[in-house]
This record gives sequence, C-alpha cells and structure tokens, in this order.
Amino acid sequence: MQWMQSRSPNGVRSRARFLEEIAPRNAPAVLRGLVRDWPAVEAGRRSPEAACAYLKRFDIGRPQEILVGPPEIGGRFFYREDMSGFNFERQRTTLPDALDRILASGRDPRPAALYVESTPVAERIPDFSRENALDLAPPSAGPRIWIGNATIVQTHFDLNDNIACVLAGRRRFTLFPPDQIGNLYVGPLDFTLSGPPVSMVDLNAPDLERFPRFAQAQAVAQSAELEPGDAIYIPYGWWHQVEALAPFNMLLNYWWNESRPANGAPFDAMLHAVMVLRDLPEQQRAVWRSLFDHYAFKRDGEPVGHLPPAQRGMMGAMSAERVRQIKAILLRAVGR
Repeated sequence: MQWMQSRSPNGVRSRARFLEEIAPRNAPAVLRGLVRDWPAVEAGRRSPEAACAYLKRFDIGRPQEILVGPPEIGGRFFYREDMSGFNFERQRTTLPDALDRILASGRDPRPAALYVESTPVAERIPDFSRENALDLAPPSAGPRIWIGNATIVQTHFDLNDNIACVLAGRRRFTLFPPDQIGNLYVGPLDFTLSGPPVSMVDLNAPDLERFPRFAQAQAVAQSAELEPGDAIYIPYGWWHQVEALAPFNMLLNYWWNESRPANGAPFDAMLHAVMVLRDLPEQQRAVWRSLFDHYAFKRDGEPVGHLPPAQRGMMGAMSAERVRQIKAILLRAVGR
C-alpha cells in the first residue's frame, strides 16, 4: 500500500493556488497543518471535553440524527450478514446529547459505535463557520461536520471534490483510483448505507478467496493518517475508506462539484445504458462501447469537428432548444 505524499499548506492557502497546484493533478493530497490555527482544532487538541464544549456553544437546538451500532460490529457500519438490513440503527436526538453519549463511550471497555454523520454546519451550528473558515473550497461548498468514536466509514466514492479537515482525534484515509471499481466488489446501487454504494470488502481483514481481485486494488491503494489540523483533498470519484482511530474524533469536510451538468444527471444516463445495453450480445456491446467512447467520452477528440456547425445535429453544441429536443426523444423512448 502506497503512502500519499504530504503537502505543506504554505502557498496553497488561497483557492487560486489550490486550483493551480493541487486540483490539476487529480490525485489525493494531504495538506499538513492546513487548519491548525482554527479555534475548533485548538479545543480538540486540549481534550475531547473541550472540543464538545466548544461545539455546544454554537448549537441552535435542532433535532439531530446519530448512527448507533452494537459493540460487536467493531465500529464498522455495514450490512447485516444476510444483507437484509444494516448492522446499525438511526436514532433521533440532539447534538449536545449526541456529544455527551460519544464522550461517555470513551469510558466503556466495549463501547457501542456512535456516529454523527454529514451534518450541515449551516443547519445545526451556523456561527461555527465565522471562527473556522476555509478559503480553498468555493463558496457553494457548505461545510459538514462528522463526530464519533472509533468508527469506520466503508469504502465508497462521492461525485464531488472533497477537502476533509481533522479537528479532533486521528483519521486514517485509504484511497483507490476510480478505475479500481472492478476490483472493489461494489454492493447494491439502490440499497446503500448512506447514499453512495460501498465496497463489500473489509479493508482491515480482506477475504481474498471471496474477493480475489481486491489484491490488485491493494497494490495501488494510497493511505495517510491525519492529526488535528491536517486536511486531505480527495478528487471527484476516488474511492475512500475513513477510519477514526481515537475514542473521540471530529472532522469537517467541504464537498463541491462546479462541473455539475445542467442537462441531466450522469447516474441517470448510466441507469438507462444498463437497462438497454447490458444484456445485449457481446459483439453488440462492443459496438456500443466504441460509439460511447467516440461520442460521449470524446476518445478520438471532437466527434463532429469535421462537420459544419449547422450540420452537427444532436451532436452539436447543447443549446437550450437542442436539449429540449433530445429530452423529448428520450421521454418517448423511456415511455414505450
């Protein structure tokens, strides 16, 4: 397993420098000490109790969800053995109560797995961002906070760029390039733990008899451990597992996708392709693979660049009128 090269935040604290030096590499990057001066990080370094007291200052009293799993799962939120459900439950509470439960679990020799996941700061602790702000992410990237004890977020991917900042505790990130999907043995797309599909492989105890191709993913995996004040950049589509290593852990992340297409969701296009193409004979799938590579993914360059603009038809520039025409064709086709 490879270890990611760390980058000093000196010189990349501005979004312009981030876009110039980090993002174009399309590879994970650890930014040591990026948010070390945040008050939240200072509180987290003092103690878990100080970190919780700091967060409670900003709470506005809205309901909060917490994931709760029995001690037997070892902090790994996942499916039940028969995949009829999950090995955890979601409970309604408040943020102060969730924080108190996570703190108390640190005194339990066999603690339950407790996790406050993906909570929008603006909805629960809005004034937090006034004291803890990051310039690297675009303004549209509203921060989300993640708090728990020693838990594992199973290997998954997000259709966003991501900067994750450790505020308290320690986190181990293990990442795989998008092209490793065939070696990660992905679970259901429509029955997921928290939104994105996950790998079925336990990274800490991989069953290579059941999942033999995972050995190829292991060979190209990248890993890093982050301390309070450190951050990591995870590019769009990179698979990653996040393991919290301390009895109390707190992380803040920023998701964004400034290239989100206005003409439809790529996932919907994939579902339609699966429905129409997946069960064709191999020879026919090969033909459509070439057509997709040529027209959709531009493997050979601009596919209609040799034609006059007025004669490029549906493959021309996506004007509002052309989008309406294509959608009308698709609606008729799907409705058959």
